[in-house]
Amino acid sequence: MLSARSMKHLLRVLAPSVLCILGALPALFAQSGGSVEVRWDKPIRELQTTATLQVVVNPMLRRGAKLHDHSFAALKELGADYVRYVPWLPYPKLGVAELEPPSNGHASWDFSLIDPMTEDFIKATEGHSVILNFSTIPAWMWKVDKPVEYPSDPDKPVWKYTQGSELRDASGAELGGYFARLLSWYTKGGFTDEAGVVHNSGHHYQIPYWEVLNEIDIEHKMTPEQYTERYDAIVAAMRKVDPNLKFMGLAMAFEDQPRMFEYFLDPSHHQPGTPVDWISYHFYAHPASTENIDTWQYTFFAQADGFLNSVRYIENLRKRLSPGTRTDLDEIGAILPEDSKEFSNPGYEAPAPPKKYWNLVSALYAYLYMNVAQQGIDVIGCSQLVGYHSQFPSVTMMNFDTGAPTARYWSLKLIRESFLPGAQLVETDAGTEDIAAQAFLNHGDKKVLVVNKRNRSIQVNLPAAANGAQLQTVDPKTGDSKWRTEKLNGQLLSLEPFSVTVVSYAAHE
Repeated sequence: MLSARSMKHLLRVLAPSVLCILGALPALFAQSGGSVEVRWDKPIRELQTTATLQVVVNPMLRRGAKLHDHSFAALKELGADYVRYVPWLPYPKLGVAELEPPSNGHASWDFSLIDPMTEDFIKATEGHSVILNFSTIPAWMWKVDKPVEYPSDPDKPVWKYTQGSELRDASGAELGGYFARLLSWYTKGGFTDEAGVVHNSGHHYQIPYWEVLNEIDIEHKMTPEQYTERYDAIVAAMRKVDPNLKFMGLAMAFEDQPRMFEYFLDPSHHQPGTPVDWISYHFYAHPASTENIDTWQYTFFAQADGFLNSVRYIENLRKRLSPGTRTDLDEIGAILPEDSKEFSNPGYEAPAPPKKYWNLVSALYAYLYMNVAQQGIDVIGCSQLVGYHSQFPSVTMMNFDTGAPTARYWSLKLIRESFLPGAQLVETDAGTEDIAAQAFLNHGDKKVLVVNKRNRSIQVNLPAAANGAQLQTVDPKTGDSKWRTEKLNGQLLSLEPFSVTVVSYAAHE
């Protein structure tokens, strides 16, 4: 038996080692992600969700701009369907084709700055479906106290272009005529303007979908009644140009406005025969200005869960009121608080977020993809191809310094190539809140999409027979490069912070 003196000496010797071990235990436990359980014999539903993105017009996409070639090459390589194209309000000369009202037998139609980007977009998406949304109504169509000014420099953003709440032509004929001529320009080779002058474009593009306006709850702050009336007027005029065109409505900035959805989806509120082919709405995670990436990891996914609850509610409305209508969540991403400072402080540039931010937003999209796939949502669009200073730099899918695609792009591409329409989602339990997982019977193959929601490495046990599975991973180690591919040795999957991993079981399993 040790004496009291010997015991004290032993404790003094061992104490540092014991404390070191005890101090490491929380970290060791934190890295354990439990076990993913998959019930391959219990299908949930057939996969009908398409992963895609939106392309918002801005100066970096103009010919000769730094990001033009890289961005359109990346878009072409992605090969996505339902790609949303939005000439939008900050750059009136790049998105509004008639900036001045018709006067004295003359109209101001001008596509010289608009066409090049649109042509490059159509070329890059050739063979795939697109959704066009020339979202900004000419300012002169609105009742305002004085004419709305816009910069002579097409590359200079202006954030006060969408003024007014009442149209000067309450009938909607002027509004519908504008959009009908836009459609004719791109699909019928041209149009006749208000003064009777013929404008020839030579364009005969096939445009399957048109989204009517954008974020109507912000831009002109439309009521449900106002938007529905304007939607009907635009659709009626455009259907005279192309009776086969499908229309998408709402494009809501915020989904927590049930009356807007309920009113618009009710067929009795539309003119007879007006189609409501699609609805669309958006989600961006918005952290507080006092937060950092260690709290973003919780804020982003908590806000995503709130959004998913709204999706369930809206889906119930849709199924009850207009079951034939489809759904596109066509802006999904995150916006950091620093972005907004660029609008109010000319010349200010938001500091670059931590590199792992791009993996966090990549993981966020993958997490939402698997969850809306469980609900049968038709399309989920990552926002957006190009963002940069003065144009929401934190939403970009392209590195605006190097022109390389970020982790957001590579995760989208990985999801698109891994999970094909007609695959079966099966019951899956991630085993912990720190990761998310969804298994797919993918036309004879077994695949599991695994997302690490946390800013730390996590190890997780995969279902039996995972040994030898192929792993395709986008994480901080891959940076702005394509996913890496490796083989799993055993059943223990090691996930880097904010990892997006596709596990493909061996063909014989």
